[in-house]
Amino acid sequence: MPKNSKVTQREQSHEHVTESVADLLAHEEPLDYKSSSLNVDGAAGKKVPQLEVPESDGRPAWNSKLQYILAQVGFSVGLGNVWRFPYLCQKNGGGAYLVPYFILLLIIGIPLFFLELAVGQKIRRGSIGVWNYVCPRLGGIGVSSLMVCGFVGLYYNVIIGWSIFYFFQSFQYPLPWSDCPIRKNGTLAIVEPECDKSSATTYFWYRQTLNTTSTIAESGGLNVKMTLSLLAAWIIVCLAVIKGIASSGKVMYFSSLFPYLVLFCFLVRGLMLKGSVDGIAHMFTPKLEKMLEPQVWREAATQVFFALGLGFGGVIAFSSYNKIDNNCHFDAVLVSFINFFTSILATLVVFAVLGFKANIMNEKCVVENAEKILGYLNSNVLSHDLIPPHVNFSHLTTADYAEMYGVIKTVKEGGFDQLGLDPCVLEDELNKAVQGTGLAFIAFTEAMTHFPASPFWSVMFFFMLINLGLGSMIGTMTGITTPILDAYKVQKEILTVCCCVVAFLCGLLFVQRSGNYFVTMFDDYSAGLPLTVVVILENVSVAWIYGTKSFMRDLEDMLGFRPYVIYFYLWKYVSPICLIVLISASIIEMSVSPPGYNAWVQELAQERFQSYPPWALAMCFALIVVAMLPLPIVFVARHFNLVSDGSNKLSVSYRKTIMKDISSLEEQDEARFILSARPGEAPSAPARRAYLAPGGSKALDPNSLSPNSCYGTSYQNAAISPTTPTPLTSPATPESDS
Repeated sequence: MPKNSKVTQREQSHEHVTESVADLLAHEEPLDYKSSSLNVDGAAGKKVPQLEVPESDGRPAWNSKLQYILAQVGFSVGLGNVWRFPYLCQKNGGGAYLVPYFILLLIIGIPLFFLELAVGQKIRRGSIGVWNYVCPRLGGIGVSSLMVCGFVGLYYNVIIGWSIFYFFQSFQYPLPWSDCPIRKNGTLAIVEPECDKSSATTYFWYRQTLNTTSTIAESGGLNVKMTLSLLAAWIIVCLAVIKGIASSGKVMYFSSLFPYLVLFCFLVRGLMLKGSVDGIAHMFTPKLEKMLEPQVWREAATQVFFALGLGFGGVIAFSSYNKIDNNCHFDAVLVSFINFFTSILATLVVFAVLGFKANIMNEKCVVENAEKILGYLNSNVLSHDLIPPHVNFSHLTTADYAEMYGVIKTVKEGGFDQLGLDPCVLEDELNKAVQGTGLAFIAFTEAMTHFPASPFWSVMFFFMLINLGLGSMIGTMTGITTPILDAYKVQKEILTVCCCVVAFLCGLLFVQRSGNYFVTMFDDYSAGLPLTVVVILENVSVAWIYGTKSFMRDLEDMLGFRPYVIYFYLWKYVSPICLIVLISASIIEMSVSPPGYNAWVQELAQERFQSYPPWALAMCFALIVVAMLPLPIVFVARHFNLVSDGSNKLSVSYRKTIMKDISSLEEQDEARFILSARPGEAPSAPARRAYLAPGGSKALDPNSLSPNSCYGTSYQNAAISPTTPTPLTSPATPESDS
């Protein structure tokens, strides 16, 4: 401020405030807090500007609420809903698993999802900008989130590439994985031994698709087919996100809705198949004793955590393009329940199809073992008296075989094992837990070979996987590009193309012949622990550093209603405790379980667990360290003021607003002085109705917690310091409710 300004002169002269000024203050009119102006009686109607983040800051916006909801649904509903949730349900007690999952969805999933939606919508920045703004010392949260997005995007798009390859292979009849290939050796034609020992679908996956090596140490060179498929996958993703939400929002109309059409079609078709009811009954038969196992709750919490895409940055990035008054609480509940019911729908489809497959495999087992029994009867190894008279070998049912098997086992107790007969129990087939790529590319494809019009269903299935993966990849790429675009003036199209090119080149690691082992490595180590740490720091920075009371007050201002008081306790206590327990359990699990992978051994035609070699083990831990390294680096750098806190990187339109306000400050000196209680004292902010903490009537102290609490400073002076960023709400001196 110039030294000859009226306020400066009056401060130096120490003039006494006249009684008329006191009268003015006593008759001050009520102030509208949200109008960002102070009406001073007798001050020629002039207004004192206050700094607030403007809603119209030139940031892109969603064309409609439906487009935004579909984007969030497309990001959260992914391949894990189809091949991870059914596996966990099968492994952890069937219908009993749904109970801990639903409980943890309510106390962890929805509150943390709501938190990310709210901070993104209010601050209108990507993950890096949001956490720089809330607490600069914890700004590494956004950087770690971005790096995890990069790691996950690298291998996740490889899975889309595999789906693209199977999609194009499905346009032929019979399907190429329906029968084992025949090898000709001169005039002799034999079945491929590797395929004969395993199955046609397993052979097609490991040998003709991946052409995998037997260990991770054997590179085997690039797989040309998978390299081209990966290139196609990155081209599709690049075209979908090249214009930001303007292009990805339109893609989401199809990529988010089409999978539901396919799932419903598969459900109807699956229910018409023989044995589908057995599969669904197996799924919903609860094993209540499983609910007492801590492992079930840990896996349910992990699934809730990753199903909603928490910590990736995509949720925050999508919500940052919303209007400031959007009801993000409704969005959080809606998307969370859509995700939950999608998982149940996918599980119904999977178990209906797997029930059909189990019946097929069980009937095949009965036929093969019945042939063995006939051979033993003809060679007099077994007596015909052991066969019940009503058994007809030409129309042998599973019940007849079970009865015959029981009689033979009882009579031939001593030498029964030498006969090599299998029990052929349907329950055993249903209990074979298959997850991930094994479910999608082996078990499900094998079941579809028995469908009428199998190529049609195969095309639909893999096209659905492509769209599910694309929706998640759009959210992942948005979580990468949005923070960069917020921080730097980079053309969106150039940034997107550069990211996709770099990602494709790095993704060549996964399309070697040993590439699927690296996919497993990245899936196990690059996201799990780092993302859990990221989310708990997000929770702590909002609930404990910024303050749950302040955050609840911000939500009330933003949404127009006071959120349920249960969120106060969930954010403050329940979620952090649950996340700490989850982190501890994950670390214990990693330390107890030997790090390794399931390698396909060609000579044995089956998978064998192998430990990682030292260099691969170092790579596993390097993924964790690199993803979490920004957290301590940024903390130390900003603690010692080595780098800027990044919290004052405001939008261009916001800066213009600030400069416009600064130009009028000279004219407002008199009004500002009149509002001061003493010469030289800063004017107090307008009073407002404070948010009352649960269980008490004490109003929130505006100076107790603020976005810059990491530095021990407050935003109280934001109204008069144009270089200081505004907090989530404009500074105010709250009053107790009257």
